[in-house]
Amino acid sequence: MIVTVTLNAALDVTYAVAELRPGASHRVSSVVETAGGKGVNVASVLAQGGLPVVATGIVGGCVGSRIRADLDSRAVPHDFADCAGESRRTLTVVSGRDSDATVFNELGPQVSAPEWRGFLAHLGGLVRHTSATVVVASGSLPCGLPPDAYAELLELAHEAGCRTVLDTSGEALGAALVAGPDVVKPNRDELLEVTGVGDLSAGVAALRRMGARNVLASAGADGMLLVGEEGLALAGRVDPPLIGNPTGAGDAAVAAIAAGLAAHTRWDDLLAESLAWSAAAVLKPVAGDVDRADVERLRSAVVIRPADSARS
Repeated sequence: MIVTVTLNAALDVTYAVAELRPGASHRVSSVVETAGGKGVNVASVLAQGGLPVVATGIVGGCVGSRIRADLDSRAVPHDFADCAGESRRTLTVVSGRDSDATVFNELGPQVSAPEWRGFLAHLGGLVRHTSATVVVASGSLPCGLPPDAYAELLELAHEAGCRTVLDTSGEALGAALVAGPDVVKPNRDELLEVTGVGDLSAGVAALRRMGARNVLASAGADGMLLVGEEGLALAGRVDPPLIGNPTGAGDAAVAAIAAGLAAHTRWDDLLAESLAWSAAAVLKPVAGDVDRADVERLRSAVVIRPADSARS
């Protein structure tokens, strides 16, 4: 079983417009509302693939009820803890002209210290009850939680015998590395923000020195770099790169990482699956949606090579 944690779950609202023009009025051609937040998207992708998963996290208010209802409608297993505040919404505007996405993220609820302790107890019980082997911690921290909240969460998962995947950014990422996550999945901008290093390979090496055991870094159309323990250093890309909506690509990659860890997949195959799942997500208009037929087709377009220079 894979447990995905979304501490700052959201209701994702996606607008489609012909062209996004700042300062102008726009006619919206379609509106899609789905439960979101990075860990929720990971759980959605895994559930679509028929893999055993349960989404958890913290939700509250009317938006929290809508998050639960949408997951029920899509048959995504979930078991969230409650908070007194209102869960957040995100707004993504997708432009048809250039297939670009503009995202607006609300901050989310204020989570109290007792609510945080209650969630950790909830997570511990869920991990034991489901016999989970992998815990995924994704997304931003809600207001009120300390920067090292993910470190505490990862330590709980490790004590339960689970392997862990971390996908967050900024101060929350830097503070979590002391817990030694098994795989960290940053993008190029997140690496730069935490390490101060602009080069992808050097940034990955710096992240490993800070505590990450294995790092799978994404660089958009340039592909991914996987560096880790025992001299692991691989680079990969989908050739040719795809044009589409990149919003859910990282979450699909994290889903592939979690599935690979749960199945004890070889690292080169895990990288190939991450690239194929990520590319398949680009073809979909909303995050958390991947067509397995696209994954199968795109797997043959994945190119993997050694990346010796990226070793730390």
